[in-house]
Amino acid sequence: MPVRAAWHTLQTADSRITPDSITLAGACQFPLYSAAGREYRILLSIPEQEAPSSGYPVIYMLDGHAVFNTVLDAERAQSRRSEKTGVAPSVIVGIGYPSGLPFSPERHNDYTLPVPAEHLPPSRDGLPWPQHGGADLFLDFIEDTLKPQIEQLLPIDRSRQTLFGHSFGGLFTLHALFTRPDAFRCYVAGSPSLHWGGPQIQQEETSFINRLREERRELHLLIALGELESGAPFHMRHRAQGLYDRLQALEEQGLKVNFRVFEGENHGSTLPSLVSPMLRTAAL
Repeated sequence: MPVRAAWHTLQTADSRITPDSITLAGACQFPLYSAAGREYRILLSIPEQEAPSSGYPVIYMLDGHAVFNTVLDAERAQSRRSEKTGVAPSVIVGIGYPSGLPFSPERHNDYTLPVPAEHLPPSRDGLPWPQHGGADLFLDFIEDTLKPQIEQLLPIDRSRQTLFGHSFGGLFTLHALFTRPDAFRCYVAGSPSLHWGGPQIQQEETSFINRLREERRELHLLIALGELESGAPFHMRHRAQGLYDRLQALEEQGLKVNFRVFEGENHGSTLPSLVSPMLRTAAL
């Protein structure tokens, strides 16, 4: 049934039903532009509790329109009893796009590395990959535009910042960790697309490992994916497991790594499954 017809049927049955948007208490959205003039749609949630003297912890989540409501509901439910759940009242910042789509096409450029054509994996439909390689510009936007805006609006504890991404967003999260480890304290990479431009992300990983061995940092990383993400052509579980095995050797250098596999979940269903473990990681 078309949407308009469905609304007409509902309103005919009950005049109290209206097609107005549902408003989330304590949440808002606003446009924000990068230095290059690119528009983003920022979703912002503020805890009901007063900020501690050090400021609120903050979670920056990619694909903002995908699970913002889910993260918000989980954070509010669990942070009421922080002493039992380990989840702290936190500011949640979802980074989305004007389309409002859960996974907007613009993400492909923002979350990927500038990979040479010979290192690109085959696309699912056999067509050329869309524009890609804007990860550093997007990270500049987060660091130079978005974070200052949030810190102007709210008291933020800069020592308790988390970056959360899934799929290409998980790849971007690892890129941020490897190239700018001081940008966040906690990094949550769900189902990271490590097949994308393997040689480049591997080089970044190697540089990060060497950097951490030279200068210790207190960092937390959660890598998680679904049990059903093991097959060809991307072999995501094998790649993620290998990354975990290599990075867990850095515990003495301050990197705490956790690895989760969600039983019975696939690439898409892993995202909501990851929300609660992400919140607990952000509270570390």
